[in-house]
Amino acid sequence: MISNSIFLAFGPMQIVLIVVVVLLLFGGKKIPELMRGLGSGIKEFKDASKEEPTDGKEKE
Repeated sequence: MISNSIFLAFGPMQIVLIVVVVLLLFGGKKIPELMRGLGSGIKEFKDASKEEPTDGKEKE
């Protein structure tokens, strides 16, 4: 169970460091566009997973 403890090892300073690196790489103007795209992708995935699978048979 070592992999679970790795995610718990992130403290506030590590999260701040990651956010700063992301801001430096992409810039402040690009971040909202990336998050918008990520959000729409997640929404499409949820919508697709809610749909009933069609296997060619009609419901009666």
